[in-house]
Order: sequence, then C-alpha cells, then structure tokens
Amino acid sequence: MRDCLLINGRKLITGVRYMETAELQDKIYAFVLAAKGKKKLKEKDIINGMNTETGIEKDVIKKAMRGMIDVGRLMYSYGGGASSVEIPSDEYLREKGLIK
Repeated sequence: MRDCLLINGRKLITGVRYMETAELQDKIYAFVLAAKGKKKLKEKDIINGMNTETGIEKDVIKKAMRGMIDVGRLMYSYGGGASSVEIPSDEYLREKGLIK
C-alpha cells in the first residue's frame, strides 16, 4: 500500500507513522521557535531536523510547512545571500493583512 497524505482533511499517514497535520505543524513551529535568535534556518534544515525527530517523510513535512507559510505562521526571508524560514513578526502580519 502506498503512503498517503490528506492535508485538507487534516490527517496524514506515512508508513507506520501517523500524525495530525496540525500536530506536525505545531512541532515545526516549536522547532523554528527554538532556533529563533540563535540560527537562521533554511528550509532544508527544518525538513531534515523534523524528519530525524519524527520519522515522517520529507515531502510531507515540506507540504505541512507550505501550509504554514500560506497562512502566515511561517515566512521566507532573505539576507546575506541566502533564504531562510522564520516566524513572522506581528508587524509583518498586520502589513500583509493576516491580523488586525
């Protein structure tokens, strides 16, 4: 049987590991929050770190991150010649109309 993923239905199944998408996104958020102010994380750093921590496939983690970026929970930034993923500030979210 092929591994399956259902993001809109909030459930995802990969191999023998099962986790709600929201739970995975909370773990990703905590991972990024722990590095805040210490290191700028690249997308690859987050994907590899979460894969090691949870055992969930990298493409599933990437899709969960994409969902977080789409709603403004994470954002891409660029500085020093490299892009990174970080938690957006409240000011940025207000500017983009994601919060009031």
